[in-house]
Amino acid sequence: MCGIVGYVGFPNQKDVKEILLSGLEKLEYRGYDSAGIAIYNNGVKVFKDKGRVANLRKIVDNYIPSTLGIGHTRWATHGVPNSINSHPHQSSSGRFTLVHNGVIENEVELRNKYLQDYEFISDTDTEVVVALIETFVEAEEPVDVAIRHVMGLIEGSYALTIIDDQSPATLYAAKSKSPLLIGLGDGFNMVGSDAMSIINYTNQFIELHDEEFIVLTPEDVCIYSILGVKIDRPYYTETLDAADTEKGIYPFYMLKEIDEQPYAIRRIVAKYFTDTGFNINPNIVETLKNTDRIYIVAAGTSMNAGFVGKQLFETISNIPTEVHIASEFVYNTPIISSNPLFIFLSQSGETADSRAVLVKIKSLGYKSLTITNVKSSTLSREADYTLLLHAGVEIAVASTKAYTSQIAVMAILASDQANLDPIGLKKDLALIANVIESITDNKLMYKELADEYLTKRNCFYIGRHIDYYVAIEAALKLKEISYIQTEGFAAGELKHGTIALIEEDTPVIAVISQENINLNTRSNIKEVKSRGAKVIVISLKSISSAKDQIVIDDVNPILSPLVTIVPTQLLAYYAALGRGLDIDKPRNLAKSVTVE
Repeated sequence: MCGIVGYVGFPNQKDVKEILLSGLEKLEYRGYDSAGIAIYNNGVKVFKDKGRVANLRKIVDNYIPSTLGIGHTRWATHGVPNSINSHPHQSSSGRFTLVHNGVIENEVELRNKYLQDYEFISDTDTEVVVALIETFVEAEEPVDVAIRHVMGLIEGSYALTIIDDQSPATLYAAKSKSPLLIGLGDGFNMVGSDAMSIINYTNQFIELHDEEFIVLTPEDVCIYSILGVKIDRPYYTETLDAADTEKGIYPFYMLKEIDEQPYAIRRIVAKYFTDTGFNINPNIVETLKNTDRIYIVAAGTSMNAGFVGKQLFETISNIPTEVHIASEFVYNTPIISSNPLFIFLSQSGETADSRAVLVKIKSLGYKSLTITNVKSSTLSREADYTLLLHAGVEIAVASTKAYTSQIAVMAILASDQANLDPIGLKKDLALIANVIESITDNKLMYKELADEYLTKRNCFYIGRHIDYYVAIEAALKLKEISYIQTEGFAAGELKHGTIALIEEDTPVIAVISQENINLNTRSNIKEVKSRGAKVIVISLKSISSAKDQIVIDDVNPILSPLVTIVPTQLLAYYAALGRGLDIDKPRNLAKSVTVE
């Protein structure tokens, strides 16, 4: 949930300060509350403070020639957000400087066993790590041995990047559970929490696996196991275009990503269809054919996409499907069928809760498939199979195109399994891309609706059947960026308690895309209107009413979530815009949740 950037290079080659600051800006989407950098310049100079990277820029010296540096954005877990608790942290002598992502679960035990006389400055678990490294080095362990010693003691998750001021041409790093990549350059090398943070400087990367330790110099990369065994691993070339990480003409990434959904759908069609059939890994097809139950494991928006996926797998391919919250599954595991397939949905592929489930089900010998947007991610690497979303970089915390892409990929997978006509689905998805474009071309209407209706503290989305699944995602989108207390309900449940919350002018947004529940949902609309609610209706054209505010061209009803969700994304965007909020970086939230 926070980010790391590190650099080591030859003298006078690059502006290390700017590399670190710009890299941290690329990581802002992950969520953070403070930021800091450390630069070697005849000793290590540390600059850090609570708040945005823009604030950090104001306190960093304008010109600091350097060959070595580390940077960090922090999401507070141990200790409040302030300058002292911000990273980087230093050992008591100042020799070692360290940044850390993750959580050290046994930090109290480590303090009591090894550091009883150590004088701590911060409230963080991270300071324990840098204190231990110095303690073991003072006990005459070589630096690399001391770091691996600490790795062996840590319980929890970590991505560590370390400077030793006695080795100004060396950068140390280690990881377990928290993501970290090596970036290869000409006369320099880097580390970053993801490719976006350093893509402006290199497109050649090496993945780090759990419990691996690395030593970087300007011209060399050495990877070791926790036991000190050297590991050879080839690099890969990242196809991400640095321009994809920019907003371009858009004021916010979220609006850009809403508009990119038609292109994402078309890329998915291009990747997963041939001229006459589907283009799915045959091993995935065979595994799905033999499974007796699908377990979709996810969190947040991906979980909401999973509910739609459940409908797709059960309706199209007749496979019983369950959807589970990742953070609950590990500690409250249900009875599992005899031949299951676990599908992990994750935009980033780094969701810590989902990864914990993956580790558990792998130990039980079950098959796994990750559907993600990031091919080099942990969930992709560790699952048996991967299907990529091909949605392009998604930076806004509020996911939009990843949600629709996940549904599109699951629809293709379910249709392939059911031996449906690929040409028909291909046409359906092509139509959906066009319909989404027609929705996003009419932004002024959504702004006007948001300005008129979404002015209260509370709001409700309602729907039945597959529309209920859209309602819960629509509610999440509105609450997470506008801070309007929003809930999504099955429309038929209103009378069982929720209708007590309806007051004069309470906004209620109804989604209607299925003919068989059209009249039922409209009856629920009358119920809330009679109690003073202000209602917006989103409907497909063939079942629309003259007074419906948002009418969408007809698509295949089972695929309707791909289009009915888009108006709700725009309503959320304009509700937040009208409040003057930071739409891409809502408070307290992170794009990539890398700690449990």
